[in-house]
Amino acid sequence: MAERPPTFAHFAAIDWSGAAGERHAGIAVALCEADGGPPRLIDIGKRWSRGEVRDWLLEEMPANTLVGLDLGISLPFADRGAFFPGWADSPPDAKALWALVDRLCADDPHLGVASFVDHPEAALHFRRHGGRQGAHFGGGRGRFRVTERAQERLGCRPYSNFNLVGAAQVGKASLSGMRVLHALEGRIPVWPFDPLPQRGSVIVEIYTTIAALAAGRPAGRAKIRTHEELDAALIALGSPPLGGSGPISDHQSDALLAAAWLRAVADDPALWNPPGLDAVRHTEGWTFGAR
Repeated sequence: MAERPPTFAHFAAIDWSGAAGERHAGIAVALCEADGGPPRLIDIGKRWSRGEVRDWLLEEMPANTLVGLDLGISLPFADRGAFFPGWADSPPDAKALWALVDRLCADDPHLGVASFVDHPEAALHFRRHGGRQGAHFGGGRGRFRVTERAQERLGCRPYSNFNLVGAAQVGKASLSGMRVLHALEGRIPVWPFDPLPQRGSVIVEIYTTIAALAAGRPAGRAKIRTHEELDAALIALGSPPLGGSGPISDHQSDALLAAAWLRAVADDPALWNPPGLDAVRHTEGWTFGAR
Protein backbone atom coordinates (compact mmCIF):
# COMPACT_ATOMS: atom_id res chain seq x y z
CA MET A 1 0.00 0.00 0.00
CA ALA A 2 1.36 3.40 -0.99
CA GLU A 3 2.18 5.64 1.95
CA ARG A 4 1.19 9.28 2.05
CA PRO A 5 3.67 11.54 3.79
CA PRO A 6 2.53 13.43 6.88
CA THR A 7 2.86 17.18 7.11
CA PHE A 8 5.88 18.07 9.23
CA ALA A 9 6.52 21.32 11.07
CA HIS A 10 10.29 20.84 11.48
CA PHE A 11 13.12 19.06 9.71
CA ALA A 12 16.28 17.82 11.42
CA ALA A 13 19.39 16.15 10.06
CA ILE A 14 22.08 14.45 12.13
CA ASP A 15 25.57 13.78 10.85
CA TRP A 16 26.66 10.75 12.88
CA SER A 17 29.89 9.13 14.08
CA GLY A 18 30.78 5.64 15.19
CA ALA A 19 34.26 6.59 16.38
CA ALA A 20 35.57 5.40 19.73
CA GLY A 21 35.24 7.69 22.73
CA GLU A 22 32.55 9.82 24.29
CA ARG A 23 32.41 13.11 22.38
CA HIS A 24 32.82 13.61 18.64
CA ALA A 25 33.56 16.50 16.31
CA GLY A 26 31.95 14.35 13.62
CA ILE A 27 28.45 14.64 15.08
CA ALA A 28 26.34 17.64 14.06
CA VAL A 29 22.63 18.33 14.55
CA ALA A 30 20.78 20.79 12.30
CA LEU A 31 17.16 21.94 12.32
CA CYS A 32 14.92 24.07 10.11
CA GLU A 33 11.25 24.99 10.09
CA ALA A 34 8.56 24.24 7.54
CA ASP A 35 7.50 27.87 7.45
CA GLY A 36 10.88 29.11 6.26
CA GLY A 37 14.22 30.45 7.37
CA PRO A 38 17.67 28.94 6.92
CA PRO A 39 18.67 25.76 8.72
CA ARG A 40 20.61 26.22 11.95
CA LEU A 41 22.92 24.11 14.07
CA ILE A 42 21.74 22.98 17.48
CA ASP A 43 24.35 23.88 20.11
CA ILE A 44 26.86 25.06 17.52
CA GLY A 45 30.43 24.18 18.44
CA LYS A 46 29.36 21.45 20.85
CA ARG A 47 31.08 18.07 20.76
CA TRP A 48 28.08 15.82 21.03
CA SER A 49 28.04 12.39 22.57
CA ARG A 50 25.84 9.72 21.04
CA GLY A 51 23.86 9.55 24.26
CA GLU A 52 23.17 13.27 24.12
CA VAL A 53 21.80 12.94 20.60
CA ARG A 54 19.50 10.14 21.81
CA ASP A 55 18.33 12.34 24.68
CA TRP A 56 17.80 15.33 22.36
CA LEU A 57 15.60 13.19 20.13
CA LEU A 58 13.55 12.03 23.10
CA GLU A 59 13.38 15.14 25.24
CA GLU A 60 14.23 18.32 23.35
CA MET A 61 13.43 17.86 19.67
CA PRO A 62 10.36 19.84 18.60
CA ALA A 63 7.18 17.87 18.03
CA ASN A 64 6.24 16.86 14.50
CA THR A 65 9.81 16.69 13.16
CA LEU A 66 11.12 14.64 10.24
CA VAL A 67 14.58 13.48 11.34
CA GLY A 68 17.25 12.26 8.95
CA LEU A 69 20.03 10.10 10.43
CA ASP A 70 23.15 9.82 8.29
CA LEU A 71 23.86 6.13 8.92
CA GLY A 72 22.72 2.70 7.79
CA ILE A 73 19.67 1.63 9.77
CA SER A 74 20.18 -2.03 8.89
CA LEU A 75 22.53 -4.51 7.21
CA PRO A 76 22.32 -6.44 3.92
CA PHE A 77 19.80 -9.28 4.04
CA ALA A 78 18.21 -9.82 0.63
CA ASP A 79 21.40 -10.92 -1.13
CA ARG A 80 21.84 -14.01 1.08
CA GLY A 81 18.49 -14.37 2.81
CA ALA A 82 19.98 -13.44 6.21
CA PHE A 83 22.06 -10.80 7.92
CA PHE A 84 24.55 -13.41 9.12
CA PRO A 85 24.16 -16.66 7.13
CA GLY A 86 25.25 -19.67 9.16
CA TRP A 87 24.77 -18.02 12.56
CA ALA A 88 21.90 -19.56 14.50
CA ASP A 89 21.23 -16.22 16.23
CA SER A 90 21.01 -14.23 12.99
CA PRO A 91 18.00 -11.94 13.53
CA PRO A 92 14.90 -12.21 11.31
CA ASP A 93 14.39 -8.46 10.84
CA ALA A 94 15.95 -5.08 11.48
CA LYS A 95 14.40 -4.42 14.87
CA ALA A 96 15.64 -7.77 16.13
CA LEU A 97 19.06 -6.82 14.75
CA TRP A 98 19.03 -3.59 16.77
CA ALA A 99 18.13 -5.55 19.89
CA LEU A 100 20.94 -8.06 19.30
CA VAL A 101 23.56 -5.34 18.78
CA ASP A 102 22.42 -3.51 21.90
CA ARG A 103 22.35 -6.67 24.02
CA LEU A 104 25.83 -7.82 23.02
CA CYS A 105 27.20 -4.29 23.55
CA ALA A 106 25.43 -3.59 26.83
CA ASP A 107 28.74 -3.11 28.63
CA ASP A 108 30.38 -1.01 25.90
CA PRO A 109 30.61 2.65 26.99
CA HIS A 110 29.31 5.60 24.98
CA LEU A 111 26.99 3.45 22.85
CA GLY A 112 30.02 1.77 21.31
CA VAL A 113 29.88 -1.50 19.39
CA ALA A 114 33.30 -3.13 19.89
CA SER A 115 31.75 -6.16 21.58
CA PHE A 116 29.55 -6.82 18.58
CA VAL A 117 32.21 -6.61 15.87
CA ASP A 118 34.53 -8.74 18.04
CA HIS A 119 31.89 -11.39 18.66
CA PRO A 120 33.22 -14.67 17.16
CA GLU A 121 30.14 -15.21 14.98
CA ALA A 122 29.55 -11.61 13.91
CA ALA A 123 33.25 -11.03 13.19
CA LEU A 124 33.11 -13.59 10.38
CA HIS A 125 31.08 -11.10 8.34
CA PHE A 126 33.11 -7.90 8.81
CA ARG A 127 36.26 -6.44 7.29
CA ARG A 128 38.22 -5.05 10.23
CA HIS A 129 41.50 -3.24 10.83
CA GLY A 130 44.79 -5.09 10.76
CA GLY A 131 43.97 -7.08 7.64
CA ARG A 132 41.28 -9.05 9.47
CA GLN A 133 38.61 -9.99 6.98
CA GLY A 134 35.92 -12.40 8.04
CA ALA A 135 35.38 -15.51 5.97
CA HIS A 136 31.85 -14.35 5.08
CA PHE A 137 32.62 -10.72 4.26
CA GLY A 138 32.35 -11.42 0.55
CA GLY A 139 34.54 -10.30 -2.31
CA GLY A 140 35.37 -6.84 -3.55
CA ARG A 141 33.58 -4.03 -1.74
CA GLY A 142 31.48 -6.42 0.33
CA ARG A 143 27.73 -6.92 0.61
CA PHE A 144 25.18 -4.20 -0.16
CA ARG A 145 21.54 -3.57 0.58
CA VAL A 146 18.99 -3.07 -2.17
CA THR A 147 18.76 0.61 -1.27
CA GLU A 148 22.52 1.01 -1.67
CA ARG A 149 22.22 -0.25 -5.24
CA ALA A 150 19.58 2.43 -5.71
CA GLN A 151 22.05 4.97 -4.32
CA GLU A 152 24.55 3.87 -6.95
CA ARG A 153 22.02 4.55 -9.69
CA LEU A 154 21.86 8.15 -8.48
CA GLY A 155 25.62 8.48 -8.86
CA CYS A 156 26.63 7.83 -5.24
CA ARG A 157 29.37 5.42 -4.20
CA PRO A 158 28.13 3.77 -1.01
CA TYR A 159 30.25 1.57 1.25
CA SER A 160 29.18 -1.75 2.69
CA ASN A 161 27.97 -1.60 6.28
CA PHE A 162 30.10 -4.71 6.85
CA ASN A 163 33.24 -2.67 6.11
CA LEU A 164 34.94 -1.24 9.20
CA VAL A 165 38.14 -0.06 7.51
CA GLY A 166 39.11 3.30 6.01
CA ALA A 167 38.04 6.90 6.35
CA ALA A 168 34.76 6.27 4.51
CA GLN A 169 33.75 3.17 6.46
CA VAL A 170 30.21 3.35 7.73
CA GLY A 171 29.91 0.08 9.64
CA LYS A 172 30.57 1.24 13.19
CA ALA A 173 28.51 4.39 12.71
CA SER A 174 25.59 2.29 11.53
CA LEU A 175 25.90 -0.25 14.34
CA SER A 176 26.15 2.43 17.03
CA GLY A 177 23.15 4.14 15.47
CA MET A 178 21.22 0.88 15.80
CA ARG A 179 21.75 1.05 19.56
CA VAL A 180 20.11 4.47 19.55
CA LEU A 181 17.26 3.25 17.36
CA HIS A 182 16.68 0.36 19.76
CA ALA A 183 16.46 2.84 22.65
CA LEU A 184 13.87 4.84 20.69
CA GLU A 185 11.73 1.78 19.89
CA GLY A 186 8.07 2.51 20.48
CA ARG A 187 8.70 6.20 21.07
CA ILE A 188 9.57 7.63 17.62
CA PRO A 189 8.56 5.74 14.46
CA VAL A 190 11.40 4.73 12.14
CA TRP A 191 10.50 4.55 8.46
CA PRO A 192 10.02 2.17 6.71
CA PHE A 193 9.86 -0.32 9.59
CA ASP A 194 7.00 1.51 11.30
CA PRO A 195 3.82 2.84 9.66
CA LEU A 196 3.81 6.56 9.01
CA PRO A 197 1.70 8.39 11.58
CA GLN A 198 -0.90 10.92 10.48
CA ARG A 199 0.97 13.44 12.57
CA GLY A 200 4.11 13.36 14.67
CA SER A 201 7.84 12.87 14.37
CA VAL A 202 9.44 10.25 12.13
CA ILE A 203 13.04 9.09 11.71
CA VAL A 204 14.46 8.19 8.29
CA GLU A 205 17.88 7.12 7.09
CA ILE A 206 19.61 9.68 4.89
CA TYR A 207 22.77 9.74 2.80
CA THR A 208 23.99 13.33 2.68
CA THR A 209 25.46 12.92 -0.81
CA ILE A 210 21.88 12.63 -2.11
CA ALA A 211 21.14 16.07 -0.68
CA ALA A 212 24.29 17.45 -2.31
CA LEU A 213 23.30 15.95 -5.67
CA ALA A 214 19.87 17.56 -5.36
CA ALA A 215 21.64 20.90 -4.81
CA GLY A 216 23.52 20.49 -8.09
CA ARG A 217 26.88 19.33 -6.74
CA PRO A 218 28.64 16.38 -8.41
CA ALA A 219 29.06 13.25 -6.29
CA GLY A 220 32.83 13.71 -6.27
CA ARG A 221 32.42 17.16 -4.72
CA ALA A 222 29.58 16.43 -2.34
CA LYS A 223 31.49 17.64 0.71
CA ILE A 224 31.11 21.36 1.38
CA ARG A 225 33.79 23.14 3.38
CA THR A 226 33.05 26.85 3.03
CA HIS A 227 30.08 28.98 3.99
CA GLU A 228 29.99 30.40 0.48
CA GLU A 229 29.57 26.95 -1.10
CA LEU A 230 26.99 26.02 1.49
CA ASP A 231 24.90 29.11 0.79
CA ALA A 232 24.97 28.38 -2.95
CA ALA A 233 23.77 24.83 -2.29
CA LEU A 234 21.03 26.01 0.08
CA ILE A 235 19.76 28.51 -2.47
CA ALA A 236 19.69 25.75 -5.09
CA LEU A 237 17.33 23.83 -2.79
CA GLY A 238 15.06 26.84 -2.38
CA SER A 239 16.30 27.62 1.13
CA PRO A 240 17.42 31.00 2.43
CA PRO A 241 21.21 31.10 2.82
CA LEU A 242 22.83 30.70 6.20
CA GLY A 243 25.22 33.60 5.74
CA GLY A 244 28.75 33.89 7.01
CA SER A 245 32.05 33.37 5.25
CA GLY A 246 35.12 31.20 5.39
CA PRO A 247 35.56 27.57 6.41
CA ILE A 248 32.90 25.27 7.84
CA SER A 249 33.33 21.65 8.80
CA ASP A 250 31.83 19.19 6.35
CA HIS A 251 30.01 17.52 9.24
CA GLN A 252 28.18 20.76 9.97
CA SER A 253 27.52 21.53 6.30
CA ASP A 254 26.25 17.99 5.70
CA ALA A 255 23.71 18.35 8.50
CA LEU A 256 22.63 21.85 7.47
CA LEU A 257 22.21 20.99 3.80
CA ALA A 258 20.41 17.73 4.56
CA ALA A 259 17.90 19.47 6.85
CA ALA A 260 17.07 21.95 4.08
CA TRP A 261 16.83 19.11 1.56
CA LEU A 262 14.38 17.19 3.74
CA ARG A 263 12.20 20.28 3.92
CA ALA A 264 12.29 20.62 0.13
CA VAL A 265 11.36 17.00 -0.70
CA ALA A 266 9.44 15.55 2.24
CA ASP A 267 6.06 15.97 0.55
CA ASP A 268 7.07 13.94 -2.52
CA PRO A 269 5.03 10.69 -2.36
CA ALA A 270 7.48 8.93 -4.69
CA LEU A 271 10.26 9.14 -2.10
CA TRP A 272 8.06 7.35 0.44
CA ASN A 273 7.18 4.60 -2.05
CA PRO A 274 10.34 3.71 -4.00
CA PRO A 275 10.34 0.64 -6.26
CA GLY A 276 11.64 -2.41 -4.43
CA LEU A 277 10.82 -1.19 -0.93
CA ASP A 278 8.18 -3.75 -0.01
CA ALA A 279 10.56 -6.70 -0.37
CA VAL A 280 12.99 -5.28 2.19
CA ARG A 281 10.71 -3.08 4.29
CA HIS A 282 11.24 -5.00 7.54
CA THR A 283 14.76 -6.35 6.98
CA GLU A 284 17.06 -3.90 5.17
CA GLY A 285 14.99 -0.75 5.30
CA TRP A 286 15.61 2.10 2.88
CA THR A 287 17.52 5.35 2.41
CA PHE A 288 15.12 8.25 2.03
CA GLY A 289 15.59 9.76 -1.43
CA ALA A 290 17.08 6.66 -3.08
CA ARG A 291 15.04 5.28 -5.98
